[in-house]
Amino acid sequence: MSVTYSLTAIAARLGGRVLGDGEVRVAQIATLESAQSRHISFLTNSKYRAQLATTEAGAVILAEADADATGLPRIVCANPYAYFARVSALLNPLPEIRPGVHPSAVIGASARIDPTASIAATAVIGEGAVIGADSVIGEGCCIGENAMIGSRARLYPRVTVYHDCVIGDDLIAHSGCVIGSDGFGIAMDEGRWLKIPQIGRVVIGNDVEIGANTTIDRGALNDTVIEDGVKLDNQIQVAHNVRIGAHTAIAGCAGIAGSAVIGKYCLIGGGARILGHLQLADHVEVAAHTLVGKSIREAGSYAAIFPLSKQEDWRKNAVHLRHLDQMAKRIKALEQQFESLKTSITEREE
Repeated sequence: MSVTYSLTAIAARLGGRVLGDGEVRVAQIATLESAQSRHISFLTNSKYRAQLATTEAGAVILAEADADATGLPRIVCANPYAYFARVSALLNPLPEIRPGVHPSAVIGASARIDPTASIAATAVIGEGAVIGADSVIGEGCCIGENAMIGSRARLYPRVTVYHDCVIGDDLIAHSGCVIGSDGFGIAMDEGRWLKIPQIGRVVIGNDVEIGANTTIDRGALNDTVIEDGVKLDNQIQVAHNVRIGAHTAIAGCAGIAGSAVIGKYCLIGGGARILGHLQLADHVEVAAHTLVGKSIREAGSYAAIFPLSKQEDWRKNAVHLRHLDQMAKRIKALEQQFESLKTSITEREE
């Protein structure tokens, strides 16, 4: 049976003020469109305001500006979206940790595992590795030699952490992510590629989340660093010696080339590409599918996306794009001719 909370109890835990019947109990969160009487919903975008009038939700979460927009029982707060996230976490708690090591796990003799940690079936913990308090290492995970994982980490099945990597507290790592694989370091010699050993580490701060099948390469010489509060979506490539500043969020399928430095509180859209050795200032927003080919020194929003159009229109425009340099030269020549003609006319009039 699901646990229910009254609005008064929720506000006592999470803050906000209750308007209407505070004893209304809710068991789950839902959108305005799909909510039923046992649900609490939320309004974070004014374009959905019309749904507020027709929703069947038992209660809603609203901003101060919308406090009087409905007669439903409601919690009014400064940031409804963040409040929704906290309510959802309250109503959907993670499974309880069952401390202990599964019999099928393989544990290195010198590994140190906190007694409150949980090591699931077929996990492998290397020699000298450290697993902190209340951490969960899922089925089939592989933790390399001398790797260090802090407290309250949650590694879903088949996460791989290579040797010597250092991870702080409260990591969430989803299935298939790889932390500390070799960076792409090769040198040409007499017609053949030589592998350059990657002797750095990956160092990850606290409260970081890494999506499924995301890869973070270890440094070639110095470390690859992911600072506190960074959130990485699925299928992101982070190359060697990259540094990602605190509380930056990067959407799926982005690619960050070696030695790029991304500032704090940046937002990188899905499929964006950041070339190697570039620097992005703090508070930079990069639109989805943008190719960042030079450093960004000032905060702000940046995009380099060709607008969507019908295919026949795109083909016509693409032909013109191929000849932009020639067109620019012709326009410059015409401008020079125009200026020369204007000067000649002025001299005649004088």
